[in-house]
Amino acid sequence: MIEIRDAFSPTYAKARVKFLEAAAAAGLAIRSHEHPLKGREGETLAMDTALDGSPDAEQLLIVSSACHGAEGFCGSGVQVHALHDAEWRAKARDAGVAVLYIHALNPHGFSWLRRVTHENVDLNRNFQDFSGPLPVNEDYADLHHLLLPHEWPPTAENEAAVRGWIARRGMTAFQAAITMGQHRFADGLFFGGTAPTWNNDTVRRVLREQAGRARRVAWIDLHTGLGPSGLGERIFACRDDAAAFARAKAWWGGDGATPITSIYDGSSTSALLTGLMWVSIYQECPQAEYTGIALEYGTVPIPEVIDALRGDHWLHQHPDAPAELQAAIKQRVKDAFYTDTDVWRGQIVSQARQAMFQAVDGLKG
Repeated sequence: MIEIRDAFSPTYAKARVKFLEAAAAAGLAIRSHEHPLKGREGETLAMDTALDGSPDAEQLLIVSSACHGAEGFCGSGVQVHALHDAEWRAKARDAGVAVLYIHALNPHGFSWLRRVTHENVDLNRNFQDFSGPLPVNEDYADLHHLLLPHEWPPTAENEAAVRGWIARRGMTAFQAAITMGQHRFADGLFFGGTAPTWNNDTVRRVLREQAGRARRVAWIDLHTGLGPSGLGERIFACRDDAAAFARAKAWWGGDGATPITSIYDGSSTSALLTGLMWVSIYQECPQAEYTGIALEYGTVPIPEVIDALRGDHWLHQHPDAPAELQAAIKQRVKDAFYTDTDVWRGQIVSQARQAMFQAVDGLKG
């Protein structure tokens, strides 16, 4: 067993090395899908996978990290710890459950301390049917000019205008307007894109190649940035389907101790979203019964997360900003999605480990 703090890394480059070394030491089959660009340190970027178990297993658990790049510091640590966890690996093996680890769904964002892909796209809003009309988000259109002002930090006038919008509409509406996704402003926040990204195409390829034979699939997608610090909210990540929701509650609900929330009934800290990644499994693995959750860990309050993202998007538009300001913006992004304390890391690993054990029991049941 590895020490919890040693499973986590300060950069994408180091996180990738730890993941690949742990998977290799465990004797797992590794596949690497190289990204077309390089990372912040000039390193190779890749969406790496490691399969623990038989490629023909009928029961498969997927554990994925860094859908939103900078959230990968958390998810990668969970995956590396799991690969060193002999009790966990024996639990899955004895139940006949194969475990597919997908490391760095968005390696570019992970490396460059951004939430989005190199196309400035929120991967978890990019799984749309681009052959038809895309969702329209009028509330975001109303806010866009306020969210990305000409100056950073924002002027007093800009801050007053944002506060005024929230006073009129409420914080819940503000969060929903920004986070639900939008397809009009390519430089804006939570942009869902106008075509599938490299990441979208690669996720689909991974699912076809490595989950195409499973009859039952569970998916735990690791996220950060919503909710109370250190608490892992278990957000239902399937279609709005009563049978799937019942399975998710039975598997992960802990008889109410670890409740399953939903974007469909308003019980989640997340707004109702569109273009979510898990849509792909219905399309790429139609043979499988699918049950999934997003495990969403809290860090800092949502207004701080939104302001960190505003600063990052402003910086993307102003790459010649002073070095000191650039560093401050990037540190704020990292702090919004990763709490660098042993207490927080311990909370993250213990809750993820519990959810993985529960998934195995659910799959074999």
